[in-house]
Amino acid sequence: MPYFTTKDACKIFYTTYGVEASKPVAIFLNGTTQTTLSWGGLVPAFSKRFGLLCYDARAQGQSDLGNMPISLKLHVSDLKDLLGHVAVDKAHLVGISHGSWVALPFAAEFPEMVDHLVLCSLSAITNDRARAIVRSWLEILRLSGLEAMAWAALPTVFGNSFLNQHQKILDKIVDAVVLRNSRRSLIAQLEAVLRYPPPGNLTKNLIQPALVISGADDPIIDPSDVRRLADLCNARHVELAGIGHSIPAEAPRLVEKLVLDFLIEGRTEAKG
Repeated sequence: MPYFTTKDACKIFYTTYGVEASKPVAIFLNGTTQTTLSWGGLVPAFSKRFGLLCYDARAQGQSDLGNMPISLKLHVSDLKDLLGHVAVDKAHLVGISHGSWVALPFAAEFPEMVDHLVLCSLSAITNDRARAIVRSWLEILRLSGLEAMAWAALPTVFGNSFLNQHQKILDKIVDAVVLRNSRRSLIAQLEAVLRYPPPGNLTKNLIQPALVISGADDPIIDPSDVRRLADLCNARHVELAGIGHSIPAEAPRLVEKLVLDFLIEGRTEAKG
């Protein structure tokens, strides 16, 4: 399995699909409890047109927690060094939730390295409800562990339609979260998230074409705050009806069309 070792000796897990000089590259950035496996449903279509890089950020999945305090600055540094390791000079960034939070400052700090920017499930501010949700996950993790936290998170990270249609596999989703995450690492990640600056503060100097995608059934972010983020990024905003926070998992074919159209032709007409 491919690993990249950072300057502070933290091992970062990554996987690539057809990354070569003749193809543009797209990078998928995970949500908090997600791993590179979360993007599997999008790989076949995207790999026909792009070289793909998926990676577990530090404290996610198969990557180490490391010894340095987690911060957005550290995540940006890790991504910059990882791109140097795989010899990618410029790429499209496609983030979901925490991954979008990392993509923003990276695009602002290294504009020459980012072609297009896709931000899913992110808003301009972290409102009080979102902070309370993250804090509740932290307390459940500390008191009862990963399985209890995963069950508690289900109604906030998935929309009602997805939960209704996937009742028979919710146990497997929880099992996957438990299998793919470390309790200690996830606690450190969530503690760091509570210290992150508001995403809206990270939009200065953005020059890339941007697409902001949100779910209308997402209880974590407020629609008006998403629209504010889109305005700050000078981005097109697409809200998907009946979709919650985990947009690529809940509507993979719709996300596939939206993002491919945007990256290839600059189109954003697809509707939810």
